[in-house]
Amino acid sequence: MATRTRLRGFTLIEVLVAVLLMAVLSVLAYETLAYVHKARDGSVAAFARLREVELGMHTLIADFEQLEPRPVRQPVGDGYLGAFVGGTLTQDLAVLTRGGWANTAGLPRGTLQRVTYTFDPEKGILYRSYTTSLDSPLSVQPVKRELLKNVAKVSFRFMDGNQAWQTQWPPQNAQVPVPATSALAPLRLRPIAVEITVELKDWGKLVRLVEVPG
Repeated sequence: MATRTRLRGFTLIEVLVAVLLMAVLSVLAYETLAYVHKARDGSVAAFARLREVELGMHTLIADFEQLEPRPVRQPVGDGYLGAFVGGTLTQDLAVLTRGGWANTAGLPRGTLQRVTYTFDPEKGILYRSYTTSLDSPLSVQPVKRELLKNVAKVSFRFMDGNQAWQTQWPPQNAQVPVPATSALAPLRLRPIAVEITVELKDWGKLVRLVEVPG
């Protein structure tokens, strides 16, 4: 007599348990993958912010380290503007002549550059602008770019020849070193050091002290 083999399959309960386990594992895998993507995006944003802050502070320091005693002509008229003006004497944070302007393209121009720093408190952005020629007429529009974002406050202090800190430059009753052989000598006056304070909304306060050569 032949023996009949009985085939046994999965019961409904076993199938439901397997489906439930697969669902739980899928949810856990999805949450893990989402966490990994979130962490990666956070790392990318953090590194981008770090690069922005490092580049912005490096630009500020490089500009002040290369201050040049070169006044510029007024855009209108035959007068001159000081080589460096900062603080309450101007609506901008600082206006300066700097040297060392790189000329990698080999253009027919000098190495001096006129730079202006402005701050928009509503947008929280520190701007840096420069003109393509040193003694620029009104027809020449400056090149302006965002240097730092998410900024709460920016301020400068300037150390004079008596090693006293000033909130504006040139300071009131500033004395020009003797001998002053030129009528432009007062406009060539530079501080011996500049204190840069940038308060970021996300990183807090950054302070840098820059020694001005010469």
